[in-house]
Amino acid sequence: MSQIELITKYMTTVLTKDNTGHGTDHIMRVLALADKILPNEPDADAFIVHAAVLLHDVYDDKLYDSETDVIAAKNAMISFLLSIGVDPEKIEAITDIIDNMSWSHSLENATHLTLNGQIVQDADRLDAIGAIAVVRAITYGAVKNRVLYDPSVPPRIAKDKATYRSNDSTTINHFYEKLLLIKDKLNTDTARAIAIPRQQFMLDFLSEFKAEWSLEK
Repeated sequence: MSQIELITKYMTTVLTKDNTGHGTDHIMRVLALADKILPNEPDADAFIVHAAVLLHDVYDDKLYDSETDVIAAKNAMISFLLSIGVDPEKIEAITDIIDNMSWSHSLENATHLTLNGQIVQDADRLDAIGAIAVVRAITYGAVKNRVLYDPSVPPRIAKDKATYRSNDSTTINHFYEKLLLIKDKLNTDTARAIAIPRQQFMLDFLSEFKAEWSLEK
């Protein structure tokens, strides 16, 4: 097996039981999106991009109960990569991407991602907009017992991770708090082109949802 095949197997083992929308199906879509971007970014390192995509949710703090569990998951991933012969410098590049690519991280830190990181971030964010993203948002909200919609609760302007992650908003508000903002935060021309129809789908969905909610239709 190649290193990427072994990494894929490791990721599948870790995320196979995920029910929040961050499971293996999400990872493989992000991988396919990264492969749409990579041909237009010849200076990127495909191995680092692929590895970071495959592993970016392996120690995502949204999926763990405590910081201790997150640290243990990250250390286990690093030990695994070393065990299959991945160069320590490449491991550092992979973890640097994972540690700095998230939306919540960007609220508090203006970290400049490498080109490899920008591609991974774009691919991940593209899976957070569009039709599948609507389903993922509703799925995540249901798992977290989040209210679907309450017209009396306005969207928040989150300035920090704690506010963004708090559960005092609604699933529909999440579109205004993050998902609709993604298009203008993408790094690559390829991602920006892919985002245009996905953005429009979400706008159309929200318009229809609110019309039906208020019985205008």
